[in-house]
Amino acid sequence: MSYSIHKERQLLLISTFSALLFAMIGITLGSLIHSLVIIFDGVYSLVSLGLTLVSLAAVMYIRKEEVAKNIKRVKVIESSVILLKGIAITLMCVLSFISAVEAIMDGGREVNTGIALAFGVFSMIGCYTSYWVMKTQGRAVNSALIEAEAKQWLMDTVISAAVFIGFMVAKLLLLTSHAHYAELADPVMVVLASIYFIIVPVKMIISSSKQLYQLSHNTFLGKYLHI
Repeated sequence: MSYSIHKERQLLLISTFSALLFAMIGITLGSLIHSLVIIFDGVYSLVSLGLTLVSLAAVMYIRKEEVAKNIKRVKVIESSVILLKGIAITLMCVLSFISAVEAIMDGGREVNTGIALAFGVFSMIGCYTSYWVMKTQGRAVNSALIEAEAKQWLMDTVISAAVFIGFMVAKLLLLTSHAHYAELADPVMVVLASIYFIIVPVKMIISSSKQLYQLSHNTFLGKYLHI
């Protein structure tokens, strides 16, 4: 097994375990303190976990000697995986947006801002570390799948930063005469995060769709996949 193949699998495994950790913490803690945005963060990590497993399976397949020789076939599989990631993340953002709007219409949610702030710091550090590892170590691999992983972790880092900033604002509001607005901070953050983060997966969908179209322009995909 070449160094690049071994490194690619290693990075995907790191991403898998990291996503599992953040998913478990985010969903559990978010449910306990009734925070939509922390649940959003956890669900995003869970979706990332599923997509990383798909990437790992794809890597194991396309790195087989008989498959790796067919460059077009490899490109089709890589682009298809990235397209799947884009669609999954877009769907998650849309559903989260709807849930947050419903929460706002219900008057918001009361959240323990102290715990939420602590989670924000922990999540920011952890997610950025994962992004940094994917980005820096992935350069030696030159893999579209690792690049997509890095983008996912960058998005999660920004989500975590938004959580921290949002709850910091909520904490400050509690000290003023506008304390009632603090309950809107949680769902409003989800709305803003959903709107912002849908941009990246949509770009992934467009880019991978173009790639697949170019690959199939002069022939059928089945020819490349031998099906």
